[in-house]
Amino acid sequence: MNATDLAVELRSVRRTYRRGPEPVIGLDDVTIGFPFGTFTAVMGPSGSGKSTLLRSAAGLEAIDGGEVRVDGTVLGGLRDKELTVLRRERIGFVFQSFNLLPALTAAQNVALPARLSGRRPAPAEVTAALAAVGLADRAGHRPAELSGGQQQRVAIARALFARPAVLLADEPTGALDSTSGREVLALLRGTADDPGRAVVMVTHDPVAASYADRVLFLRDGRLAGSLERPTAEQVAARMTALEAGSPTADSPDAGSPAAGSPAAGSPEAGSLEAVAC
Repeated sequence: MNATDLAVELRSVRRTYRRGPEPVIGLDDVTIGFPFGTFTAVMGPSGSGKSTLLRSAAGLEAIDGGEVRVDGTVLGGLRDKELTVLRRERIGFVFQSFNLLPALTAAQNVALPARLSGRRPAPAEVTAALAAVGLADRAGHRPAELSGGQQQRVAIARALFARPAVLLADEPTGALDSTSGREVLALLRGTADDPGRAVVMVTHDPVAASYADRVLFLRDGRLAGSLERPTAEQVAARMTALEAGSPTADSPDAGSPAAGSPAAGSPEAGSLEAVAC
């Protein structure tokens, strides 16, 4: 697969945290690609490196070695201001906690990143973004007037407003009931069918992961296998094996140059930072 086919690519990425006498490994020589037009779920036991991978892909985590590319741009060579612009224009973020501003309406929340970048989007453009997530009739409602599922759909509309190359989602259904969660997952599934975009989602839920084209498993900061066209039952079985410390039955299949291999040790450093724009 060519680099131009990849929305995000990590090449031999390493990340180590210094928290006392012993180093803590976040990512250990991870090479992985996320192609355009695909939906990838990332799973693993606690401390496996899931959130570190997501933050590194977004340029929110300073890596110790290797290279990260977003839509063909190497992040390591960018100044802070350039990195901020790239994140605003090429990366969309969705979080478990929605991160909507309570004083703003749904339409104002969607338009906020564009306004912060100095652009005044047309009202019709904002309405179209809300219509795409089924909320055109809620444009004037504030977050407190919306259900959890509706708030998350506003957050997705905001994340997609700049037409990013990749949408990074950190436990996007974690705060939702099962019905709202399914609606959000179906929306992410449809988003990934856009040939100009990739969706990467960290989740602990096998049912959520079953909406993806591919599930990548991490253990101790390294890739520990993958499943294509997964079922919830297959994902649950693989996670049970990983949590028990059993080796996976297949070699990693990451859809990029090489995929890495199991071993090492590393707790994660928490969830993806709250970057709304």
